[in-house]
Amino acid sequence: MFDKKNLEMYNNNRGVIMKIGIASDHRGYNLKQEIIKYLKNKKIEIIDYGTQSTESVDYPKFAFELSNAVVSKEVDFGIAICGSGIGISIACNKVKGIRCAKVDNVKEAYLTRFDNDANILALNGTMPKFRAKDIVDKFLSTDFSNLEKHIRRIKQINEYEEGKHNEC
Repeated sequence: MFDKKNLEMYNNNRGVIMKIGIASDHRGYNLKQEIIKYLKNKKIEIIDYGTQSTESVDYPKFAFELSNAVVSKEVDFGIAICGSGIGISIACNKVKGIRCAKVDNVKEAYLTRFDNDANILALNGTMPKFRAKDIVDKFLSTDFSNLEKHIRRIKQINEYEEGKHNEC
């Protein structure tokens, strides 16, 4: 049952349930389907940016679509899945404004949100479903710390991304 505590865990800053974008390649497709079902059962709105089967595809296309949706605020956060989680995370991070973290455990999910204000979570497609669900829960329920040191570091990353290299 989806109780009030779980509902509050997924409220975003606008006071409404989050809208999550999700994308995968063929090797992440099965886990993507499990996460979609899991989040929909929690009444989370999901936008699926593909792929739609286990037929071989190239992950960058899907990573870029998801990342652009996050940057444009079409979705609140993204979840990206490929065979290792590494390739799709690299592709996501090529989009200006994205901070995608490849995560393997709950502690990393917490830290990437709390310290780095990551906006896309990358997972490996062979991860056990129960672990992936725990990681997704922690990622989506952790707020950015807003500590000055973390704001400063993110600002340095953003400035470098903007071509302001001298300040770093």
